[in-house]
This record gives sequence, C-alpha cells and structure tokens, in this order.
Amino acid sequence: MGEPRYSRRTLFAAVGAVMATAAGTAMYVSAQQGDERQIATADRVAATSSATPSVRYERVYSAARHREVTLAFYTPANAAPRGLPVSILLHGLHGDARHAAIGNLTDVLANAVAKGSVPAFGFVAVDGGDNYWHENTPGDDPMKMLLDELPTWLRERGYGEPFAVTGVSMGGFGALLYARRRAERGDPVAAAAAISPGLITSWPEMAKRRAFKNEAEWASLDPLRHLHATGSTALGVWIGDQDRFIVGTRRFIRDVKPEVGTVKPGGHDDGFYRKVTPDVVRFLAKYAKKAV
Repeated sequence: MGEPRYSRRTLFAAVGAVMATAAGTAMYVSAQQGDERQIATADRVAATSSATPSVRYERVYSAARHREVTLAFYTPANAAPRGLPVSILLHGLHGDARHAAIGNLTDVLANAVAKGSVPAFGFVAVDGGDNYWHENTPGDDPMKMLLDELPTWLRERGYGEPFAVTGVSMGGFGALLYARRRAERGDPVAAAAAISPGLITSWPEMAKRRAFKNEAEWASLDPLRHLHATGSTALGVWIGDQDRFIVGTRRFIRDVKPEVGTVKPGGHDDGFYRKVTPDVVRFLAKYAKKAV
C-alpha cells in the first residue's frame, strides 16, 4: 500500500494547529513561571517582613555566686548595643539564662520594634540558680550578682543601667525582690514586670522548694509581707486564673494596686505567657522610652 496523500489545505491546517498548541503551551509556561516568580517574591517579602530577635550568649565569672554563669542578651534585630535600654530577665525555678525568654516574648518585642510601635530595648538574663534570687546557700548570692556585678558587665558591653526588671514564676518573685533592693538603695528601677509570680501564702507549701532556710527568712523576703517596699517603681503583674499561685497574686494585686494587674484565663504555662507578652512589652516600652 502507498503512503497516504494529504491535500495542501490539510497540511496547512495541521501546521497551524501545532503552532497554536506550541504558542499556547509557551504562554501557559510563561504565565506559570511568572506566577511562580510572584509567589517566590511574596515568600521572600514575608520572610523578611517578620523581624527576628538577636540572641547572644557569653560566659562570665560571678564572684557573688563563686562560679561561671551564662549571660544572655535578647535584643531586636539590628539594634546597636551602645545605649540600648535593657530590662533584666529573671528565669523561673530549674531555669537558666538560655531559657529565660518565656512564650514568644522576644519575638513580640522584635516585631513591635520593627513596626515602630515601641522604642528599641532588650533583655539581659543570667543564671540565678533555684533559690528565689537570694543567698540561700552561703557564698551563692544571685541578688548581689544582679545588684553589684551585672551593671559592670553591662557597661563593659556598651549598655546602660537596667531600666526595668522582668521575671516569671520564681523570677517574678525575684523581680519584686530586686525592685525592693533597688528602692532600698535609693536607686529605684523604673519598672518591674512580674509574670505568674511565685507568691505562696503558706510556709509548708513554700518549704517544699527548699529555697529558704526557715519561715523567718522567707517572711523577711516575701513580697506579700512587704507590699510597698518597691517604692516608686511602676509595677505590672500578670497571672492566669488557673495558676497555682493565683491566691497570693490576687492578694498582691488587690493590696498593692499595681499600674497593671491582670488576671486572664490560663494556667502556669506557655499558652498563658503567649497571651500576655504583648501587654508586657507595651508596659515595659513606656519606661524604655524614658530611659533613652
């Protein structure tokens, strides 16, 4: 059988169809590539529009604690350290400087600074042990470290005197104690933020933590027994209504009437911390602005 014969019209039609298909495919591929480029560009923009905090760790020797400790700086991206206001950040029981930034605290701060809604400031954390930020073990005095050594470490790195103190759980207790000690020295810190502070109302319960030699020592340091010892320091307190420290903290809020006294649904956990960190940042930012 011979090869099939096609008319000129049939051949032209076939060629036209192939060209149209090729052109359509090219247009589709071009459009698809354009969409992909747009998506990639959008992804890059999204990735760069969300600010990330800068985190830096150092090891320093604390004579007050007779050991090396970690010094941790949590600052907004691209924030120069020289002159940057900082709040001390006190960790909770069994914590340390590397894990002091609870919830999304540093991310909230970095994004707020990037948007221009708050002035730039940072946090500095340091290892404090498990003794409620006081000298429970002879020769290990984390409060002396905060008061006498930390300011020198900050100056050596271009920072100023801490304008505020922030703490969670045991660190919330410690923040109120630090504010008291600064007031007693005639040099009150501008603001103190206590998140889920470990304010316990009975000695048997506190004794379980083995953080105080006896009930008398605890009573001498307990913020609930020294309600107005922080002087002119502005206070902010946040607690979840299901937190195990709710009774003592409610009492503190009722009796002291801090500038911010917030009880929200939640427990003593990361979920609650994430609810309140934007408010904590706004509270601190007010005093960071004055510290610049």
